[in-house]
Amino acid sequence: MPLARSLSMTSLNGLPQWEDEDLPVEDLLLFEVSWEVTNKVGGIYTVIQTKAKTTADEWGEKYFLVGPYFEHNVKTQVEACEPPNPAVTKAMDTMKSQGCQLSCQFDDKPNVIAHFHEWQAGVGLILSRSQKLPVATIFTTHATLLGRYLCAANIDFYNNLDQFDIDKEAGERQIYHRYCMERASVHCAHVFTTVSQITAIEAEHMLKRNPDVVTPNGLNIKKFSAMHEFQNLHSMYKARIQEFIRGHFYGHLDFSLEKTLFFFIAGRYEFSNKGADMFLEALSRLNFLLRVHKADVTVVVFFIMPAKTNNFNVETLKGQAVRKQLWDTAQSVKEKFGKKLYNALLKGEIPDLNKIFDRDDITVMKRAIFSTQRHCLPPVTTHNMIDDSNDPILNTIRRIGLFNNRTDRVKVILHPEFLSSTSPLLPLDYEEFVRGCHLGVFPSYYEPWGYTPAECTVMGIPSVTTNLSGFGCFMQEHVADPAAYGIYIVDRRFRSPDESCNQLTQFLYGFCQQSRRQRIIQRNRTERLSDLLDWRYLGRYYMHARHLALSRTFPDKFEMEPSAPPKTEGFRYPRPSSVPPSPSVSQHSSPHNSEGENEDEEERYDEDEEAERDRQNIKSPFSLGVLPQGMKKQHGEYRN
Repeated sequence: MPLARSLSMTSLNGLPQWEDEDLPVEDLLLFEVSWEVTNKVGGIYTVIQTKAKTTADEWGEKYFLVGPYFEHNVKTQVEACEPPNPAVTKAMDTMKSQGCQLSCQFDDKPNVIAHFHEWQAGVGLILSRSQKLPVATIFTTHATLLGRYLCAANIDFYNNLDQFDIDKEAGERQIYHRYCMERASVHCAHVFTTVSQITAIEAEHMLKRNPDVVTPNGLNIKKFSAMHEFQNLHSMYKARIQEFIRGHFYGHLDFSLEKTLFFFIAGRYEFSNKGADMFLEALSRLNFLLRVHKADVTVVVFFIMPAKTNNFNVETLKGQAVRKQLWDTAQSVKEKFGKKLYNALLKGEIPDLNKIFDRDDITVMKRAIFSTQRHCLPPVTTHNMIDDSNDPILNTIRRIGLFNNRTDRVKVILHPEFLSSTSPLLPLDYEEFVRGCHLGVFPSYYEPWGYTPAECTVMGIPSVTTNLSGFGCFMQEHVADPAAYGIYIVDRRFRSPDESCNQLTQFLYGFCQQSRRQRIIQRNRTERLSDLLDWRYLGRYYMHARHLALSRTFPDKFEMEPSAPPKTEGFRYPRPSSVPPSPSVSQHSSPHNSEGENEDEEERYDEDEEAERDRQNIKSPFSLGVLPQGMKKQHGEYRN
């Protein structure tokens, strides 16, 4: 099996906790600088956009976002206004008159915090420090530049963190100038932060500085909040996906859509980094298990990963046209049938069903059936790929033989384009599509945070992640039994690739064995984790970073006791009371559960009682577990 990498290292122990005093924001200005302010490139755009409201509520008109000027983005995302602060007005006038040469010589000198995201914005930080401006600086790396390049090259990254010749690796990849800017920004900043503990370890070796604060990424939960409607939304959008499946698999629709589960993986087309290689291998093994145990469940898997294409696949378009034609035919026959039935009932007669269809009706239906005949297998991709022969996903599908045969219980569909509600194939936005699926699978090898499983969580959709992603590590620390809440965490730290793949297969197979009621219960639990990812709570990590930066820059004005134990209100979700104290619930070791087990679980489950217990856990403080006596947190301890 061509999976060559796994991580073996000591466990990453919890996120820091604290309780900050409120800052006197009336005497401060906060600038947040990033290349992705109103400019969507990746996940940093989501971080800044979703965090903006929480920060603005705290800082009001003292909060400013600075990003690149792109006309098309300004027209759709920016509302022009005059700056409310006289110091900022004067600075902007100076920039206009002198060509972006900022002068800080104004009468009213407020204390300034400047928060820079990633190396593109780091130039401003470096110049601020070199010119000795009275600015408290923060630098956040969401993923190290060199780390991305090394992982993309299929290098055993985490097991060799202390072995890399950093300058040599950056030079060979022709990114030395960018790497130097990133490293200089890290070392010039008063406070250095990363988004997860796994990225903190990476930064220590790649950038040669330990982060001062770990600032987990959150979401604006209110945007996704559907209260008790999220189950209904799941049913509604699942029906829309089923319509697409009817067209895509016309002529081969010999499986029940009511017993069909929809899995998906989405994100940048990074075949190995995003775990698509391991996912495909696990799907091959899942297909074998379902066939051997003669399961009546069918799994349809979507790969939503943009790649270079020519256009839609003709066979895929034809499938949707055939589906629509069949629907129109059925509606026409139904209308005629309804009229005859209505007239017969008015006369007080029971119609003769053998005569209710005339010869024309039979002919139309036979033609419709004939149109569904297909002499080829349903396509595994919805588009014509430009470099089909070298596409890693398609090549892996060829190797494992998942060609959507009738006997396959796992069907694969590659959709190499972002989803859109205007698409003629699958007219759904990404959020609608996620709500209609049953499980998101993201077995990433390199994922500093991981917004895709986080978005699944707030929409009440279970997901698979790994302990190499920031999201997976965060959930392990804050949820006693993540699998019971629909967060399956694959161990890619301490297991070999083959063992990790087997674990992923076990998770998928166990999910397929769940009854419809069990899936509904699990979605309820998953959705209740939303508050754990809300910026209202995670925003305090950024508050602490700002306070720390001010205390280091202006020690005579701002004090912070470094010896004070960090505390915060937080979460520690226990194992749900309805879940038996056995690992068999989250991963079944036998093909089928006994009926008695299912009945016992239904008796134990009480949605209102569990929800109330979780609400209490949200409000009560918690403390993360400490390392066992005699153990040390060492980043360089490797095991195989």
